[in-house]
Amino acid sequence: MIGSKNIPKDWQEDLADFLFDKKFLSLMKFINQEYKTKTIYPKSNKVFKALELTKLSDVKVVILGQDPYHEQGQASGLAFSVPSNIALLPSLKNIYEELKKESIDGDLSSWAKQGVLLLNSILTVVDGQAASHSNKGWEDFTDRIIKLVSDKNQSVVFMLWGNYAQTKKSLIDGSKHLILTAAHPSPLSAYRGFFGSNHFVLVNNYLKKHKKSQIKW
Repeated sequence: MIGSKNIPKDWQEDLADFLFDKKFLSLMKFINQEYKTKTIYPKSNKVFKALELTKLSDVKVVILGQDPYHEQGQASGLAFSVPSNIALLPSLKNIYEELKKESIDGDLSSWAKQGVLLLNSILTVVDGQAASHSNKGWEDFTDRIIKLVSDKNQSVVFMLWGNYAQTKKSLIDGSKHLILTAAHPSPLSAYRGFFGSNHFVLVNNYLKKHKKSQIKW
């Protein structure tokens, strides 16, 4: 069973009003029933992994994904990341290509521990069915998280790749944060502006300017 108790305490405190809202309670009821009756990814103990690895006060960068990978073993609870024993998926390959970094390890938890919130907008998915848990309530929850980071933190970089992520722009105060937009790293769109966007360099330049430690990508 998953619920508000699985959300780390530092996030819980600032999300408290939402966690007792009918919408969230209804979402949790639905998701728990899905776990009982279907194969759902990621594993239930990894649904809130992004929040576990990156405290609210530590968030320096937000990378927004859409929903978890939907094949067995791929979803890790972190946007774009896969477990170390899983082959890199196409979008993640392109992320490493833009970084000019060769890697066979797709586990991005080291980024999360440095203050990169790897947040999917939708936190669960049915086996083999992309976007199967869209419009069930996760978006209300993760929109609240994006707005919370914008309101509570200073000088955060929000990396919005693709049209879907860019719909979240209105939740972010652009006067006190840096919003970077580009095409999605998917092979279908990476050549339309993700490659050559220089986002990872721009992030570290901004963090340095604001006297924050840079990310070791």
